Parts: sequence; C-alpha cells; structure tokens
Amino acid sequence: MPDGTSVTETTFLPADPRALRDAFGRFATGVTLVTTLGPEGPVGFVANSFASVSLDPPLVLWSPARASRRFGIFAEAAHFAIHVLEAGQREWLARFTRGGAGFDGLDHSVTTEGLPALSGALARFDCASHAVHDGGDHAIVVGRVLRVTVRAGEPLLFSQGRYGRFEG
Repeated sequence: MPDGTSVTETTFLPADPRALRDAFGRFATGVTLVTTLGPEGPVGFVANSFASVSLDPPLVLWSPARASRRFGIFAEAAHFAIHVLEAGQREWLARFTRGGAGFDGLDHSVTTEGLPALSGALARFDCASHAVHDGGDHAIVVGRVLRVTVRAGEPLLFSQGRYGRFEG
C-alpha cells in the first residue's frame, strides 16, 4: 500500500458462489435500465453488466440473468434501449424488480422502433439486436447502436451490494 500499511488478501477457488459474487462486487459499475416492448407492453430490466464493445460497428453488450422471468423477452427482443442511470434515479430500481410498478405511472416516450424511452438518463443507447451468446447463468446480449442520447450529470454507481455516487 502507498501509505506503508499491510493488507490481508484471501485466495479461494471460484466454486464458492457467494465468495465469487462478493469478489465480482469489488468492481464498481454504473447502473443501467434496459427497456423493450414485450407482448403485454413496455418492460424494463435493471443491469450493471453493461460494456462498450466496438466503435466500428457501434456495439454494446449487457447480460440478463436466465433466472429472470423477463429473460426470454429481452433475449429474443429485436430492439432494446439501454439507459445509463443518473445518481438521482435510484428510485427507479425498485420499479423494475420483481413485483415493482414497472412503467405504471412513469412518464416515458416511444422511439422509432417502439422502445420505451425514459427521459433524464445520462445516456440512452437505442439498439438493434446483433447477437446473443451463452454466458452460463446469464446470456450475453450484443446490440448494434442505432442512436445515442446524452446529457450531463452524475452516474449512479454499484459496488459491494450498495448504490452510491462519486465523492468529490
């Protein structure tokens, strides 16, 4: 450590799912809300597994859990929108978990492709499905970016089971 203090490290095999999940949690991520149009209307999926893949062609990825009851809707969607959430949008998360209100009473617009689009996100990537790959208990969904909407603001972050923001 730069200040001269020692650090205790723990090494384990990845067979312990809780320990592995905790280790993954050491990597701070942004928080996204992925939306699409399902058979019964607009649906959303909270995901912190988002990454840029390529500039040419413009590709992004995210990874929905197979255990989610919305998994099939998103894995088979022809189009989806990925909203990068702003620090003040934490209350949206509960709306899109099991039993949450979803889009009920939430103001949104609709993109050219019919995707539900929430205003106020730091960035929104409107995507066409490019590929879906096996990712174990998740799928790896790659989208081709059709258009991007951005605004200034502070990102909502997730690390070690907690949501927060930058100190500065």
